[in-house]
Amino acid sequence: MHRYVVIDAFASEPLQGNPVAVFFDCDDLSGERMQRMAREMNLSESTFVLRPQQDGDARIRIFTPVNELPFAGHPLLGTAIALGAETDKDRL
Repeated sequence: MHRYVVIDAFASEPLQGNPVAVFFDCDDLSGERMQRMAREMNLSESTFVLRPQQDGDARIRIFTPVNELPFAGHPLLGTAIALGAETDKDRL
């Protein structure tokens, strides 16, 4: 199983705001597998972080329980917070 966190976007306290599951190091997962994992989480969105292809590059796939999305605001913001905590950086 891949390591993940649940981030509450738009909240200053846990269990409030808009949750997103953020999975790390997902290069080895197929889109079908990501979809099944998002369905299992059953949150409005789950994100899957892939290794950057170059400096400053972020590769993130976003899934709902039923399909992949090309873009969604709160999942990307939540993922940025998770990546910042993961890398201990104050700037992404």
